[in-house]
Amino acid sequence: MGELDVGFLYGSYTVPISRKNGDSELRIFGIGYDDHRGTVLKTDNRPLTVRQADHQDILLGTFGADYLQVFNTSAVGKFDFLLWGVLQTGSWGNQSDRAGAFVGEFGWQLPVMRLAPWLSAGYSYGSGDGNPNDNKHTTFSQLLPTPRPYARFPFYDMQNNRDFYATVNLHPHRKVLLRSGAHALSLAERNDLWYLGGGPFQPQTFGYVGRPSGGQSKLANVWDLSVDYKIAPRFGVTFYYAKAWGSDVIEHIYPNGANGQFGYVEFDASF
Repeated sequence: MGELDVGFLYGSYTVPISRKNGDSELRIFGIGYDDHRGTVLKTDNRPLTVRQADHQDILLGTFGADYLQVFNTSAVGKFDFLLWGVLQTGSWGNQSDRAGAFVGEFGWQLPVMRLAPWLSAGYSYGSGDGNPNDNKHTTFSQLLPTPRPYARFPFYDMQNNRDFYATVNLHPHRKVLLRSGAHALSLAERNDLWYLGGGPFQPQTFGYVGRPSGGQSKLANVWDLSVDYKIAPRFGVTFYYAKAWGSDVIEHIYPNGANGQFGYVEFDASF
């Protein structure tokens, strides 16, 4: 597949904190990212001719922190919350880069032994670029992610994205995990693109694609369900199904059919 001319540097400092009524963890981190594939067309909301003339490197510094806390109670179970945020700075080719992202999530693990229910709800935000004609790039770049754990129906990512979501996890049997979730998706900036992709993976393509929003911001509503079954200690199988109801952005691009379905069966073996 060829070698990627992309550099990546990461460092973090993590502090675990134990308390009488729960545990917490604080992490401070920084990421350096250098994409110097000058001949690859960048995906952003500038006009095509402007992007074709931009052969400068993408040099980004991403700095942030996250905090995770679990509260134990004897009567009503466990409560947990997560705060995660980053600021991004540097250069996006010929443009200066200023972007950011945030995630906040709250969960409740009920003291029900039979199903062990875990309910959670959260909000995820990745900044967008509201002005394609200035010299600033303010769309959050997700660098080199693994999209599927977070967008299991992976037609969206954290770039120019707002995601209100809720999930429920159930264990009806020690070998079975049920997980279901719902997402309300929209664009952070209607003058930016609808982005999707998993980052650079070959020398000739950028790794992200973007579709014009048509001046709209509502993207889609998604519901999914998965069943994980442990066949044996080292073998398991997952059944997954999702339905997406496309909203204004997708209806503008696909007027004859804005909805989608996605499913798979996956077998896992660990050694």
